[in-house]
Amino acid sequence: MAKHILITSQYFGPVQSYCHILEADKVTVEQFDNYEKKTYRNRTTILAANGPMNLTLPVVKPQMKTDGKMRTKDIRISYDTNWQKNHLRSITSAYNSSPFLEYYIDDILPLYDKRWDFLLDFNHAALTAALDMLDISKEISFTKEYIKNYGDDVEDLRETIHPKKDYRTYDIRFSPVPYYQLFTEKQSFYPNLSILDLIFNMGPETCIVLENSISREIR
Repeated sequence: MAKHILITSQYFGPVQSYCHILEADKVTVEQFDNYEKKTYRNRTTILAANGPMNLTLPVVKPQMKTDGKMRTKDIRISYDTNWQKNHLRSITSAYNSSPFLEYYIDDILPLYDKRWDFLLDFNHAALTAALDMLDISKEISFTKEYIKNYGDDVEDLRETIHPKKDYRTYDIRFSPVPYYQLFTEKQSFYPNLSILDLIFNMGPETCIVLENSISREIR
């Protein structure tokens, strides 16, 4: 049976997400969930000289719906600050000495040149760019409505992949394999960073790391 997973919209999501995406046949992105701050929806974590660095994409304070909730699909990006310039500068500075930045940087530049209105659209472009860099072809779709329980036909990862949740408890199938990272002489390996960290450091071997970081025996 084809494997179908459900994930939240993410700004260059963590390695954990791409492990699941790699083995899935179909990926559905939730757009009708309640928007949460300080999640992967508008935050990605790269590795800088002094350790992990969160890049937070600013959003416009949204108008509440009649039920008091904010839907992810309605979240707009704020341009009160030049976050695109700042994020791109942080990424290039952090990975300037990485083995594969120069090979992939052109794939993400368009994301930081265009003025995006909605967070959902930007995140979808980021997901598409990451999959293109990895030469991964997947069927990507968006939810048509919010459904709390999907049953056994869909692996629901919306609450599983979260920066405040320990993957060792919430996702026992994910066991990140250490790979080469910059600054390892100064600090230990940092697992489950942005997929960009893995791509810029490992290049064509990224998918091998992803495959080795998830168990197919536990369902």
